[in-house]
Amino acid sequence: MFTGIIESVGTIRRVEPRAGDLRLTVAVGKLDMADVRLGDSIATNGVCLTVVEMGADYYVADVSQETVRRTTLADIRSGCRVNLEKALTPTTRLGGHLVSGHVDGVGEVVEVWPEARSIRFRIKAPDNLARYIAEKGSITTDGVSLTVNAIDGAVFDLNIVPHTVQETNIGDWAPGFKLNIEVDVLARYLERLLLADKAAVPSSGGISLSFLQEHGYGHSH
Repeated sequence: MFTGIIESVGTIRRVEPRAGDLRLTVAVGKLDMADVRLGDSIATNGVCLTVVEMGADYYVADVSQETVRRTTLADIRSGCRVNLEKALTPTTRLGGHLVSGHVDGVGEVVEVWPEARSIRFRIKAPDNLARYIAEKGSITTDGVSLTVNAIDGAVFDLNIVPHTVQETNIGDWAPGFKLNIEVDVLARYLERLLLADKAAVPSSGGISLSFLQEHGYGHSH
């Protein structure tokens, strides 16, 4: 698990295709590797990766076909800047929110504009994730724990303060930029709880308007 509070901006040093998947070498920047061991997890642009080799200023991780298909790591190149966070410990301060490092989908920046000293971003999420995104709720984009400022369908706004821009790769975001999205895990579990016995039915399709009406939600009284 992670918090979504970025510890360092690293750089992809090498991308090595391996029989359909990838091996990445990541230069860690200011990330402290003193307590990292082989087998530990490091969130890399929000993707939980396992350290298989390491040195004082880098680590190596394998990326499975499943992860390549579901994340922006499919398009990662040498020189790309990536947000890094080590897995939390029992004494870690939870400054963001609980983040699993399991990416739900790839979004795209559609608009950027200044707002006082902050920067406002408008991002299009995959349609199937829209039901998990709520105004003033938490969302993880490229590993950064952020608050949703507005939502319109599958398009949501983020307001980024200067410190966050400085400490992450958000300064690289521009219209067309693709980023990893992880929705709040509590929203996913809430959906499963509401499904109750129907959660065990294959291809139940999740919660719909008709499902809510059938169970007494949405009726006028």
